[in-house]
Amino acid sequence: MKQTLKKLCLSTAALAFAFSNTAFAHPHETAPKAEAAAEATAETAAPTAPALWKVADEDTTIYLFGTVHILPKDVEWYNAEIATALTTSDELVTEIYMPEGSEMQAQQAFLAKANLPEGQSLRDLLSEEQKESYEAAMTKLGLPVASFDTFEPWFAAINLSMLPLLQAGYSPDAGVETVLEAKVPDTPRGELETIEFQVGVFDGLPMESQIKFLMETADGVDEIVPSLDAMVNEWAKGDPETLGDLMNEGFSDPALAEALLYKRNSNWAQWIDTRLDTPGTVFIAVGAGHLAGEQSVQDALASIGIETTRVQ
Repeated sequence: MKQTLKKLCLSTAALAFAFSNTAFAHPHETAPKAEAAAEATAETAAPTAPALWKVADEDTTIYLFGTVHILPKDVEWYNAEIATALTTSDELVTEIYMPEGSEMQAQQAFLAKANLPEGQSLRDLLSEEQKESYEAAMTKLGLPVASFDTFEPWFAAINLSMLPLLQAGYSPDAGVETVLEAKVPDTPRGELETIEFQVGVFDGLPMESQIKFLMETADGVDEIVPSLDAMVNEWAKGDPETLGDLMNEGFSDPALAEALLYKRNSNWAQWIDTRLDTPGTVFIAVGAGHLAGEQSVQDALASIGIETTRVQ
């Protein structure tokens, strides 16, 4: 499986996880219970210490914590160092913030962009060889092959990448952002992006990139769970170097890499630079893939003269 899917699963699918209860077609028909969920996730359950960084000047401290938006329920990662950084922060900032009651707005933003023009069909955009591979992946997951015919390829790709994880026992409810929010319910919240922006990142991809993303997902559907298992292990051990190596073995589509990772990392570095002008302490939690590998947020900060220090 190409690294595109690995990077997406670990770092850029906050969008997909946020909408996990609304975005997936026919959820009761297509997400069967995983009888072997405990076995599939056992390797990721050991007590762990994910990496934590900070950026600071004389009156401002900004923590940077890499997250996994969807996890098995038994992964242990929250420790004293993370707790201290989080509970002493004046604000918790995540990629997007979805307060209670915003699910309908999220669903509307998602579906407003995901639908193909009337009369078009997703499978008609594919070659015969691509269609055969796509339909095989859909069948393997227990999905009717026509489930996403009215949607754009990026929407189908996200669904195909998430369903195996949900079936294997991964859950957005165990995701890092959900846990962090529950730990400090009274801490003011902030966001680096909006729901509309994140949907637009995917929807704005060239059709060629969308189809490539979809086909890499379909062709590698059997590798989704073991690949994320391996990457979660490296994240949980606090080994961003190895995590970066896993993620940067190759990114097959430069347009996808630029849109989903590199441009956003640069934008966030500028946000941090501006935020350093305001005294206080901020805890930023973003997908771990943004803090590992080449052209990470730390690299973007270094390019504008800001040093990042590893805390744990």
